[in-house]
Amino acid sequence: MNEPSILTPRGDVSRRQQFVLQKRPKALLLDFGSVISVSVFERHRETEQTLGLPPGTLTWLGPIDTSTDILWQSMQRDDISERDYWAVRAREIGAAIGEPDWSVRSMLTRTRQTDPNAVIRPAMAKLVRCARASGILIGILSNELELFYGPEFLSRMSILKDVAVIVDATHTGILKPDPRAYQMAIDALKTRADEVLFVDDQFRNIAGAVKAGLQVQYFDLRDIDGNIAAIATRLNLSIEDLV
Repeated sequence: MNEPSILTPRGDVSRRQQFVLQKRPKALLLDFGSVISVSVFERHRETEQTLGLPPGTLTWLGPIDTSTDILWQSMQRDDISERDYWAVRAREIGAAIGEPDWSVRSMLTRTRQTDPNAVIRPAMAKLVRCARASGILIGILSNELELFYGPEFLSRMSILKDVAVIVDATHTGILKPDPRAYQMAIDALKTRADEVLFVDDQFRNIAGAVKAGLQVQYFDLRDIDGNIAAIATRLNLSIEDLV
C-alpha cells in the first residue's frame, strides 16, 4: 500500500499556488514551549490570580497580539534573544509582587509548576500518543527546556515518555534557528530531513527548518484547535481521536 500523501505549498508568498506532493512524515519534531505546553500568554488571568495581582496587570500578549508587546517585536527583529525576552518578563512579574530577582524558572515554578502534567495541552498529549501508536517517531527540539523547567519537574512529565529524542540547547548550546540544531535532531531521529514534520510557534524557527529541508507547520497561538487539527491531518491521524 502506498503511503498517504498531502499537498503543501512551495515557494514564497507570491507563489502559493504552486504545490509539491509530500509523503506522510515519519517523524514529528515539536518545540516545547507554547506548542506542547500552554503558553504563559494564555494564562495571564490565572497568573494574576495565583500571585494576587489586580486583573489586567499583565497586558503583553506576544504572538497572540504583537501590538501589545513591544519587547516581543524587538525579539522578532533579533534585537534580543528569546531567553532575553523571558528573563525580562520574569523580572517584571517578580517585581510586581516585590521579588525583582526572579529567573524564568522562578516565574514558572511560582505560577504553574505544581503539577507537571497540568502545563501540557491535553489535545497535544493525545496527538503525540496517537502519532506514536501509528509508528511516527516523536522528538522535541527546544532552546531552553531544562533551563526553564528543571530536571526534577521534567522527570514527572508523562508526555516525555512518548518522546524518542530530545535535543535541548540547555545542553547543546546551539539555539534554533541555527541549522546545526535541526541537523542534530534529524541525526538523532535517524531520518531524512524531508521525512520530519517540524512544529514551532516562532516564524524564525520555522524559516530555519525550511532552510534545513524539513516539512513545517507553524503553530499559531490565535488558533490552537486549528493548529492541532492541521498537524493531525499532516500525519494522517483521525482528528476525532483528539477531542
